Amino acid sequence: MTTKQFKAESKRLLDLMVNSIYTHKEIFLRELISNASDAIDKIYYKALTDDSLSFEKDNYFIKIDIDKDERTLKISDAGIGMTKEALEDNLGVIAKSGSFAFKKENEIKDGHDIIGQFGVGFYSAFMVADNVTVISKALGSDEAYKWESDGIEGYTIEPCEKDSVGTVIILKLKENTEDENFDEYLEEYRLKSIVKKYSDFVRYPIKMDITERKLKEGSEDEYEDYVEEQIVNSMVPIWKKNKRELTKEDYENFYAEKHYGFDKPIKYIHTSADGAVSYNAILFIPEKTPYDFYTKEYKKGLELYSNGVMIMETCEDLLPDYFNFVKGIVDSEDLSLNISREILQHDRQLKLIAKNIKTKIKNELNKLLKNDREKYEEFYKSFGRQLKYGIYSGYGSNKDDLQDLLMFYSSKEKKMVTLDEYTSRMPEEQKYIYYAAGDSIDRIEKSPQTELVLDKGYEILYFTDDVDEFAIRMLMNYKEKEFKSVSSGDLGIEAENENDSSATDEENKDLFGKMKDILGDKIKVVKASKRLKKHPVCLSNEGELSIEMEKILSAMPDNPNMKADKVLEINPNHEVFAALKEATEQDEEKLELYTKLLYNQALLIEGLPIEDPVEFTNNICKIMK
Repeated sequence: MTTKQFKAESKRLLDLMVNSIYTHKEIFLRELISNASDAIDKIYYKALTDDSLSFEKDNYFIKIDIDKDERTLKISDAGIGMTKEALEDNLGVIAKSGSFAFKKENEIKDGHDIIGQFGVGFYSAFMVADNVTVISKALGSDEAYKWESDGIEGYTIEPCEKDSVGTVIILKLKENTEDENFDEYLEEYRLKSIVKKYSDFVRYPIKMDITERKLKEGSEDEYEDYVEEQIVNSMVPIWKKNKRELTKEDYENFYAEKHYGFDKPIKYIHTSADGAVSYNAILFIPEKTPYDFYTKEYKKGLELYSNGVMIMETCEDLLPDYFNFVKGIVDSEDLSLNISREILQHDRQLKLIAKNIKTKIKNELNKLLKNDREKYEEFYKSFGRQLKYGIYSGYGSNKDDLQDLLMFYSSKEKKMVTLDEYTSRMPEEQKYIYYAAGDSIDRIEKSPQTELVLDKGYEILYFTDDVDEFAIRMLMNYKEKEFKSVSSGDLGIEAENENDSSATDEENKDLFGKMKDILGDKIKVVKASKRLKKHPVCLSNEGELSIEMEKILSAMPDNPNMKADKVLEINPNHEVFAALKEATEQDEEKLELYTKLLYNQALLIEGLPIEDPVEFTNNICKIMK
């Protein structure tokens, strides 16, 4: 028998495919099952136009058989089969696809789509096998043929015996090496898990002989093994079922079966689309943050299926980063896939699906916020930080998607509120949306900088996440109202006692100048405060970088050593101010002591470290003498 050679380009492609194209060797089983499913589909399509053919779906299945002694794995189907010419054309020329030609010839546009359109999936078998044998009998033919190959050296075709129409592929598995364990593809549990992972929703039954245990007849404690044929795939995916027939428990069970999380989803979204792009999707919003959510190990993305066959376990391109907590699947027949089906072409269809999914998630979160506030706040505790990070990382470009989903603690309501709720009750004369940043709500409530804003009856939003102020700087405004920190140099509020104050910056120019000289470049300026009511001193800032932002940046591993322009504000109506005036006139040493104490007090109020704690304690002792 003469061995026929693959064409030169086919040899190169086969070598490349076996060694480079596929990421995981287990993919071979997905490819062979997909080809078997296609072969059955072809009979189905023939039956639609040929009255002499009948298609009884229950008679069609795919069978996987293991022979550990012979080290062989067999995949059989009752599909359309191949003639000698088809074997020559489809298996002798790599990347020539019989499925693609069949689809084109029969102008199949919708309904059951055919998966194998690239003509290379079959050759993935050589990743795990030294020898591949194909025995096939075509529909309407009396002859059967055997195609056999050891790989790139070529192949043979000869007549053989086969009773029924269909194809059998026999893989002679490679011997184990130090790096590879090919024995795993002879284990029932391993093959079953691969089928469940990639081919669970192939629409025809995939059967295997499975070993089970049972109590021996007549015994109370002895067990025996027995073998039974089982269907190991689900066939009908939940996303293709009628939503009206599904219950909340069905979705929760699917969530658990897919190991999306140990919690229950706080929201599930079952959606489909037809038009420029067609797809089905089930999306889940988890209740709790995954344990690895903020680690490098966390994988963002949705499972991607093409016609019920899993193509990618995590397709990152389907989700924006700020919705990376969403889990679920997308199944589309419209995607352009590359040669191995593992890498998507970045085409219009994929972008359309991603855009639609993003809009769907945003709309569903808005509905949750409107219709079930308690559930939304529960969600926000887990993932609100991610939404805010989405505004920051996108430099504000995602504001339209995210700004109405944001929530912050309110000084007035004593609970979480949205920006829309804040602006809807702003007094007409209020110019800004005021916020205060700090480590905790309790700390912010005691902050001296809030006094004037609260005294005016204005609401303050409390920022306690490290990303809050950075995100708001990117947001810039909401409904044409700018954001203003209560620590800003200019609050846009006229203090009621401003015109009557006996202490202006000009009148106390000498005092403030001396205090500035004592503190040097630690602060930018000392001035009389217009915001303080009860407290003697506080720090405010000028410029874009706030004191709270400085603290966060300083804690980063690659500390950029950026400093806010700090202003030391003194309350001119506090008794401490009188002591300062007296000291500047009578005791320069005491003025220095008071200045340093007030500066360190201001640092402590802000949660900033004191540069010299020993000096600070000694200065307190001097006051106490």
